[in-house]
Amino acid sequence: PDSVFPSTACQVQAILGASGAGAFDIQAVCSGFAYALSIADSMIRAGSAERVLVIGAETLSRVLDWKDRTTCVLFGDGAGAVVLEKSDEPGILASELKADGTRGVHVLAADSHIDGGKVVGDPFIRMDGRLVFKAAVEKMTESARNVLTKANLATNDVDLYIPHQANLRIMNMVREKLGIDEEHLMISVNQHGNTSAASVPLALDKAHRSGKLKRGDLVLLQGVGGGFTWASVLLKF
Repeated sequence: PDSVFPSTACQVQAILGASGAGAFDIQAVCSGFAYALSIADSMIRAGSAERVLVIGAETLSRVLDWKDRTTCVLFGDGAGAVVLEKSDEPGILASELKADGTRGVHVLAADSHIDGGKVVGDPFIRMDGRLVFKAAVEKMTESARNVLTKANLATNDVDLYIPHQANLRIMNMVREKLGIDEEHLMISVNQHGNTSAASVPLALDKAHRSGKLKRGDLVLLQGVGGGFTWASVLLKF
């Protein structure tokens, strides 16, 4: 984020002139956008909000060690946004948020904090690529099946699959395990790199602009990343 506080959400709210609207940040790293969508959906269903702006934004270049080739070539900066609003016909059909804190610092982290005006700990992203790969494939596959079951739908009902754009091998392996055809996979990692919470909305935007996403399509969104967190959102566009 730009600062410890105020939150990025409050700073964006000020720029937009949306004074009085609730504003807060979600910290779930690469799963952040999917987490935020689910929270926004719950708030609308509960009647506490009618319209919610959900933003996924990252400046990971600030925490990259440019001497560490296992991480610096993978990550990028980006931002994407969507608006959710109250409707008689639900757009989000099912969602699932999960985390395993025991896999946190040792798998994927930028483990530092400010204390007494100094940065304490390692301020750079560190990652155990093999563990992240294995956990990502396992958890994304399981989570996708869970949300489809909740909605009484099957993988062959999915028109567009937009996973977190971390690694093409992870994306394809999960797609294959789920039995989703390659033509239904949205790819933008080759353009943006891994932009963490921004990767799914950026891929969603690319799908929309390219005509790959059509009104009425069933879309499966997924995030997985540091924390260790993972999430899935099934929606009708």
